This record gives sequence, structure tokens and C-alpha cells, in this order.
Amino acid sequence: MNIARNLERSAFFFPDRPAVSEGLSEMTYAQLNDKANRIATALSRMGVKPGDHVGLCAPNSGDWLAFYFGVLKAGAVAVTFSSVMKKDEAELLVGHGRPKVLFTFDDKLDDLRGLRGPGGVETIISPRGDLPFQQLLGEGSGSFKALDRERSDTAVIAYTGGTTGMPKGVMLSHENINAAIHTVVFNERSTPEDRALCFLPFNHVFGQMHIMNATILSAGCLEVMPIFDMEKVLELMAAGRVTKLYAVPTIYVRLLSLDRVKEKLGAVRYCFSAAASMALEVVRQWKERTGLAIYEGYGMTEAAPTVTYNHYFRHVVGSVGTEVPGVEIQIRDQEGLRLKPGQEGEICVRGPNIMKGYLDNPEATREAFWEGGWFRSGDVGLFDDNGYLYIVDRLKDMIITGGENVYPREVEEVLFAREEVLECTVIGLPDREWGERVVAFIIPRPGKAFDKNALHAYLKSRLSPFKVPKEYRLVSDLPKNPAGKIMKRELKKLAQESGK
Repeated sequence: MNIARNLERSAFFFPDRPAVSEGLSEMTYAQLNDKANRIATALSRMGVKPGDHVGLCAPNSGDWLAFYFGVLKAGAVAVTFSSVMKKDEAELLVGHGRPKVLFTFDDKLDDLRGLRGPGGVETIISPRGDLPFQQLLGEGSGSFKALDRERSDTAVIAYTGGTTGMPKGVMLSHENINAAIHTVVFNERSTPEDRALCFLPFNHVFGQMHIMNATILSAGCLEVMPIFDMEKVLELMAAGRVTKLYAVPTIYVRLLSLDRVKEKLGAVRYCFSAAASMALEVVRQWKERTGLAIYEGYGMTEAAPTVTYNHYFRHVVGSVGTEVPGVEIQIRDQEGLRLKPGQEGEICVRGPNIMKGYLDNPEATREAFWEGGWFRSGDVGLFDDNGYLYIVDRLKDMIITGGENVYPREVEEVLFAREEVLECTVIGLPDREWGERVVAFIIPRPGKAFDKNALHAYLKSRLSPFKVPKEYRLVSDLPKNPAGKIMKRELKKLAQESGK
């Protein structure tokens, strides 16, 4: 088994169809497969062997895709890093991932050159690096077939969690990834005629697996963008070049602020939200104004990432759907006992998509599983009587105030129902009296009057007293990671450093 064979099959059946579109240029499946073959042969001639680690640290591009599949074709392991990581992060993560060869871009060279040496990076592929990308292509051959790998062999290492302490490199096997992306293609009714927008970073499991790998499997076209650019996204949609819109909640909120949003979507037939839970009010407004549902699922890096899917035929707003084929979910308490429908507990998952473990971190791997291969997600959820899963919140995000447990998402849902709130997030900050106090950070909606007293009274009428924020902070922006997810830990750190 080798997931690079998905590219080879698409290139065999649809050689002349576009695989990647970047601005005004397109690359067919035959061209993408040829590039990947040249990279695979060149890497092999450089001494890269099956199982060796090869890193990618660059923005989204067609060259990134070709290099990724070239690595996999050669039987090596693709170790994917964020292109926006800083020097200290690079030293930590690249040092942990131990890539033999590293594909990057010139802006990163100063941060990465010091990582070369015995036991470190041997060759940096970049225009001003040890070996330019175009030269690498010239040294390869267009004739290459993906090497056979065991289904349990590691295909990709993707990093999750923070960038301090012990890094968590999630080892995903060829079987893990194939199981997950086949589920995406099936549930989204993906076809070769689809054009999937991808501005979410390829190093992130959603961009890499759910969008990129699943689109290649279904022989669709990837509309690739290095970063989110609202003007360019609107241009692509107006030109009918997007049928599948993949975004994060903050992007949908921004799109809803536009006039005639339905007309601006062009040929979009399918909308999916990733990275964080979507507020119910945003989903309702989107359906009302566009006629399209915003589909959600539940997933994580350790599940490659698909765990649940909210269905075409019985889409339940507020839920993340039901288990995808082959995946089992149980809700358990902190002692590991299974709970009944309606009871809140930790979401535990088992299936062919669940990771092999964390790279060089057996202790964290052991702690992540209950007996029997049940992965502990760290998320709190519950099932309804029909088997639909609802996410309550992250265990680590729970606020304990005056001895009471508060899940921020519940408070955020009420805040999003207010028209004067454009974006918001809720965190707990240290408090002498309460232990933690509930604090809401809010980006006001332009043109709408904002009255904190009125907002406070509204929340008091809909939430238990201990859940109502004791403080409301108006901000112009919220810290987000490259995938668009609000970084609550960073926000908490900034708030504490400010002394407020």
C-alpha cells in the first residue's frame, strides 16, 4: 500500500484533467505525476531510502504537492512543518522530526541552515539552498512507480499541539490516511468535476488530508492559495472556479458581512467548516442567505482527521454528525466507564484511521489510549438518541469558577446570537475570589451599537449566573493559528502579560 498510488490512478484515468490551479496557471494530473516521479527518482539517487524522514516547510503550492507525492513514491516519510514557524520552533520541531532532506523556501533559510550537520538535515532544497528545486527535477526521471509499503508503515508525520516542551509528531500510516480520505470522498460525493478551494495550510491535517489528499483521490482540481485572501477568493468564486468551499468559522462570519453573498458564491455547491466548532447562529444565517448548509464533521490530527460527518440527507444543525464507516465512538467518564446517550464525557475513538502513536514519545502515546485501542480525544461531547454527536468543549478549555464548571462554547453560542457581535471567544483568567473568572473577548460588528450592560442583561436571561462573563473586552482582532483557529492559550497569555 502507498497513498501516492492515488495520484497515479487519477493520472492514469484522467491525465489531461487539471490537478492543481494557481492563479492563471494549471497543472494536469499527468504533469503532476511526472513531477512527482522525477522528485522520487532524484531523492532515491541522493540516498533517500524507504522509511527515511523528508521534511516540507513551505507555503501551499503545486511544487509542494509534487514534492510531497515524490517523497511518498520513494517510500520515505513526509514530515510536514508550518511555513510560518519561528526560529526557536524550527529548532525544536525539525530537530525532533529529523528529516534527512528538507524542502523549503528562501525566506526560511536563515532559520534552517543551522540545523544541518551530523544527525541533522543533510540537504536543503530551495532556490538559494543546497539544491534548487528545478535542478532536483532535472536530475530525476519521469518513469517511476510508487514503492510498495506495508499498510502499517508511517507515511506522514504531522505536528499537533503547542511548540514548547515535548513536540507531538503524529505518525499516520498509509492505512490511516487511506481510510480517512476514502470516507471524505464518499460523504462529500466528490467527483472529478469538483474544484476544491484550499488556502488552509498543507502542513495542517485538514488541509493535507481532508482537502488535498481527498481531492487527488477523487481526481478533482485543487484551487491552491498560499494564504487566505478575501479578494482573490471572491474572484475565484465569481469565475465559477470553486465548487467546494472549505473554510473556518471566522471566514464564514466575514463572508456573511458581505452584501449579496449568495451571488458571490458562484458555482459553490458544498460548504464545509473546519478547525473549530461553528456557532449555531452562523449556520442558520448562512442557510437563510445562501440556501446552502455548512457541513461540519469532527476530527483531529490523530484521526487523519475524520471521525464523524454531518449528513446530506439528515443534516442536524449543532451536531457534528454520526460515526463515519469503520470508526467507533464511545463517551466515557474520567475512570474510563462508558456513558449513556445524553451524558457528557470524553469522546473516545477507535478505527483504522487512528494514528500509530507519537514520534519518540511512548509515554504520551500510552496516556492517549484506553485499553483496547480507544484514543482519548480530550474533547467533551455527548450522543443524542439517534447517534448524533455534539461537541461540548475541550477538556483543557473548561473554566472552573467558584467550583462550577463552565464550557466556553456554551457562552460563545449565546454571544453569537447577538447582531452586534462579529466574532468572540471566551476564556478563564485567574481570579483571587473565584479561582477563574469568565471573560469574553469580542470583535464588535461594524455599524452596530454596542452596549455592554444590555449584552450582560441578555446573557443573564439565558445562562446560569456562574456562566455569565464577569468581564467583556472589545478587541479589533483575535490571535489565530495558520488554520484560522482562535488560539485561546495565546490569548490567555497576552491577557495575563498585560496585567489585566
